[in-house]
Amino acid sequence: MKKLMALGLGFSLLTGAGVAQAEPGGCLKYGAAGAVGGHVVHHGVLGAASGCVVGMYTRHKYRQQARSKAALYDKEHPGAKGSYAEKATAYDVEHSTNPDTPANSTAPAAAQPTPGGPDQKTQF
Repeated sequence: MKKLMALGLGFSLLTGAGVAQAEPGGCLKYGAAGAVGGHVVHHGVLGAASGCVVGMYTRHKYRQQARSKAALYDKEHPGAKGSYAEKATAYDVEHSTNPDTPANSTAPAAAQPTPGGPDQKTQF
């Protein structure tokens, strides 16, 4: 019964931490997941510590990518104001592709009906 309660508490911590944060990862979210996973194999503290490290690394990579996107946005829009997260979001919005027409489409052009084909009536 205690394991089921701990598992439920861990799951609620994970889902609650994911909704409250704008950035992915973090020590609390991944640490809680590691603690739950470690608890199952009787190494809860070790799981929490390793989960925290993974969460910090994930957040570091996210921020690094956001800063590079913000730098690209600054090159395109000199003098733009806002945080690097706002600029990264704006860069993503401007450079997103429409799912209906991918940017690197290699599909051939639509076939045009040939004259005298099955769509046209022949005159005798």
